[in-house]
Formats: sequence, structure tokens, C-alpha cells
Amino acid sequence: MGLLQDLKTKVLTADGAIGTLLYSYGLDYCHEEMNVARPEIIEKIHGEYIAAGADIIQTNTYGANAIKLARYGYEGRVQEFNEAALKIAKRAAAGGQYVLATIGGIRGIRKSDATLEGILVAFKEQAEVLLAGEPDGFLLETYYDFEELAQSVQLLRTLTDLPIIAQVTMQEAGVLQNGMSLNEALHDLQRLGADIVGSNCRLGPFHTIQAFEGVSLPETAYLSAYPNASLLDVEDGRVVYESETDYFARAAEELVNQGVRLIGGCCGTTPKHIAAAKKRLAKLSPIEEKAETKGRTEFVRVAEPRKHEPLHEKAKRERSVIVELDTPRHLEIDGFVEGAKKLAEAGADVVMMADNSLASPRISNIAMAAILKEYGIRSLPHLTCRDRNLIGLQSHLMGLDALELHDILVVTGDPTKVGDFPGATSVYDVSSMELISLIKQLNEGGSFTGKSLRKQANFSVAAAFNPNVRVLDRAVQRLEKKIEHGADYFISQPVYTKEKIVEIYEATKHLETPIYIGIMPLTSSRSAEFLHHEVPGIKLSDEVLARMAACGDDKEAATQEGLAIAQELLDTACQYFNGIYLITPFLRYDMTLQLMDYVKQYDAKHKGEKTNV
Repeated sequence: MGLLQDLKTKVLTADGAIGTLLYSYGLDYCHEEMNVARPEIIEKIHGEYIAAGADIIQTNTYGANAIKLARYGYEGRVQEFNEAALKIAKRAAAGGQYVLATIGGIRGIRKSDATLEGILVAFKEQAEVLLAGEPDGFLLETYYDFEELAQSVQLLRTLTDLPIIAQVTMQEAGVLQNGMSLNEALHDLQRLGADIVGSNCRLGPFHTIQAFEGVSLPETAYLSAYPNASLLDVEDGRVVYESETDYFARAAEELVNQGVRLIGGCCGTTPKHIAAAKKRLAKLSPIEEKAETKGRTEFVRVAEPRKHEPLHEKAKRERSVIVELDTPRHLEIDGFVEGAKKLAEAGADVVMMADNSLASPRISNIAMAAILKEYGIRSLPHLTCRDRNLIGLQSHLMGLDALELHDILVVTGDPTKVGDFPGATSVYDVSSMELISLIKQLNEGGSFTGKSLRKQANFSVAAAFNPNVRVLDRAVQRLEKKIEHGADYFISQPVYTKEKIVEIYEATKHLETPIYIGIMPLTSSRSAEFLHHEVPGIKLSDEVLARMAACGDDKEAATQEGLAIAQELLDTACQYFNGIYLITPFLRYDMTLQLMDYVKQYDAKHKGEKTNV
């Protein structure tokens, strides 16, 4: 009798965590390597779960694919590790227990660690090795990304008719990372070819039961659940799970009442948990019908209309000017506020503020944006991926929305080693592209975990563009990827040659997404040399460097020459682009005001003429 035949009439007990036990033994390196380095330990773990009453065990191959093994330099040992794991498991299961070949998910909340195409290549390589060892079925577990799991199920179904167990991992009870309900996800997996569908990891018994209360019985597939022992805790730097085995067993019994027929354990579970669960589950039969439980409907309020036209919409139609004014490094803000007022009065659409540029601390741009808002000044704060983890990023963005600060520029952020605190940690939980996608998810009313926020955010998201590269086409390809992730418009690094501006236009004229061309006046030869040689993403031409050097130590001459260079660049930028981004050097907003006036003069002189944009 096969696995699926047994599940027609029985509730089966699977094993628990392997990694938890290896971790408890002090083995916290590559667990899959243990299949060849310490096979006796892996066989001992299998044996303990079988002795505890497990009807099903899984191979120690969760991360035995080329992508995950690459972090240890073992990407060439996929066949060796998987073949060894299956032999160990089948040897341990001599009493007739089912052996499932396990393949784990790769994507977490990040999607850039590997492309989906690359993931499927690695998946197929591992699956084919495991198939050759003749398992009783496949367990696909800990998949945070539904797209990855869906395509993996479809691929695996083309390779085999063996039973497929497909398990998602929820960020919140009943909700996947993409906002999909657990019920919808499991029924979709059934339609894609999975024989058993369920969830595992991250949530303990309480939240797993809560999630399955909203799941209706599939028509052709069976339900599975492998909850963690509990929520995790940290003691003396080690991850621990606090859970009494009887509590886990009572939860397993309740899962059967929710229609689950295959119950195992994930992180923190041990043979003691499985033994306790088996004792209760052995007396139970699967339910055939389940009363429909409607989940609580979450109404997502539509975002209020914006008080200002989004910059990207204005830049598509007419001239739009962004000015940057860095917040102070000290606690004296009067000069900054005065400068922002004058720039706004002169016609700047927004005052943009960096997020601790060059990894050096300044007054919080969100605090200054709130202060400027009191004066009726619209601002555009940067948001880096460097300083905040995912929790901090979402909290920060929710705060921005609450303050009605809906314009934002997403940047990666300079690494901390270049700033005032080189020993500080650079977080980078996500890339700038991923953060843009997550912000767009907030605009749909969903948190980073997929949970409802009850209201849509209303962000207009700018992305950075560095055209000062050797191969501009590659930079444009990055723009196209950022557009795919949801970027509404682009703001460029400062450009210092007219030829580069024209080159940018020619390379980007196929894009409908507006670009604001960065212009920053130089103030001295020394600052020009610093920008050219030390600041990432900024390059000056030999001509510009020579012109500034010719001013020597004459500050006024250098200021005038810097303005003249910027005005020449503006002549070209205004011809080709509606969006102009003026960067204020060293709080010299007097220079920015002169350049804003120059843009107005240009527009008056060329009134009625269309830009090439």
C-alpha cells in the first residue's frame, strides 16, 4: 500500500526537525555535509524518530542544492550529498516507513539571491539525483515565495508520478508573504499537481491551527502541517524553542480536527514531540467533512487623494525642479530651514534630503521633513537599505505615510566603512529594487509580510541612476529592472559634460519613465578633485577639472566658474529633459537659487518649444 492510499483512511505521523538536533550536537556548519562526513549521526536521528513512532521520515537534503551548497564551496557535491542521504534514510527505514526526498525553498523575503530560472535549474539537478534513489515521494518544504513553489511543483510533476507534498511557509497566520491566503495557496498547489498540500516552519502550533481554521478541504489532495515547536527565543546567543511535548501533541490532535492528515514537526521539534503526537494521533481517523469557516474579511481603505501632483506625472508634461539640501551634521537647524524656505519660494517642487549620505550621521531627514511641512514646504527624503532592517524599514515607511510624506527616493546607501563610523553595521536586508517592490506592496495595502495594513499607502517612488559609468547600456538595463520593480521616476547622479547628457538622452529615450538630470555647481578646485576622485558615482571631465584649477585660491572666481559650468550643462539638460535636479553644495543655497533663476530664464527664452523628452 502506498502513501496516498494510507492517507485515504489514516492520519500519519511524520518526523520532526533534523537541523535542530544537529545544532544541539554543536554541528552548525553545513548539515548536508554530515551525510558523508558523519552518516552515523544522521542515521541515528532517523532511527530516533522511527522509534518515536514516525510513519514517515525525510532525507537530510533540505539545502542539498547547488545554490545553497555554494555558500560552503560545495556546489559540486550535489550528487554525492543527495545520494548518501537517501541511502541513509532507506537503511534506517527498514521497518517499512515511508522515505520522502526533501527539497527546501531558496527565496525568503529577498528575491535577488538567485533568479527563478537559476533556482529551477538547481531544483531539477537535485530532484533528478533523488529520483534515481527511488524515494517514496517528495517533500517540498519551507517555501516563503509562492511563485517558486508553484513552478517547482510543476517542474517536478513533469519528472515523476510519485506523491508530491508541497508546503508553504507563512509570514502571518493564514497569510503568505505575497498577501495570498493559505486556503487559496493550498488549493492552487492542488491544481498544479501536488498530492498533499500544507505548511511548515516559522509558526508554532497555536498559529498553525489558527491558519488551518480558514482552510477548506481540498477536492483531491490531502492536508499536511509541520509546525515549529513554538516561537523561537535566544538564550546565551543560541536559538531555542520552548514547548512542552504534550502541548504539541494536543495541537496535533486539533490539526486533525481541521482536516490535516499528515502531521510532523519543524524547527525545535524532537523525537519526544513526535512520540507524544503519535500517541494521540494513533487513535484518530481523518475527517471527511469540514464546516466552512469564513475568514475575517479585511477591508483595505483606499488611500486619500494626494495633496500634490506626483513628480513623475508633472515631469512627463512640463519642467519640474528638485533641489537637494542636506540636513545638518549638528543640532543647529535655523540655517537649513531658512535655506529650504528660500528654495521653496523660488519655485522648487520639492526639497530633497539625503539619508545620512556618505554613511555619516545627520539630523533625521524624516524629522526635518516634518518640520518643513509645518512651513508648507514639500520634501523628498531618501531612504537607504543600509541603516534599517526590514522591521525598521516598514516602521519608517508607515511613519512617513502617517505624516503624509509620500515622495521618497530609494537608494542602496554608501557602506558604513566610508563614513564616520567604519565599525558600524551595514544592514542591507534588501536591495534598492526589492525595497521599491515592497513599498509598492504597501501602496496596495499589504505589509512586507503580506498582512493587511487596513489602508493603502500612497508613495511615489524615485530610484537612483548613475550614468557616470563606462558602459551606459548596462546602467540603462538596471533602470529597466527598477521600472519592473515599480520605480516611478529616476534621479541621476550629477553630470559634468554636455556630451554625457546627450548620451543619456539617446540611451533612455525609449523609456516612458521620467529622469531628473543631476546638476551640482562646483565651489573650488579642491572640492572638484574630491568629488572626482573620492565620491562614488561622480566623475568630472578633464576640462571641468582644468577650469576649476585655473581659479586657484580665489573663492569668488571659483564660485562664478562653478556656476558658469552648471549653466552650460543646464542649457543642454533643459533641452533634453523636463526633470532638473539641482544639488546644493555645502549648504550654498545661494548658488542653487541662481541656477533655479537660470532655469526660469531658459524656459522663458524657449517658451513654446518642446523639449526632446
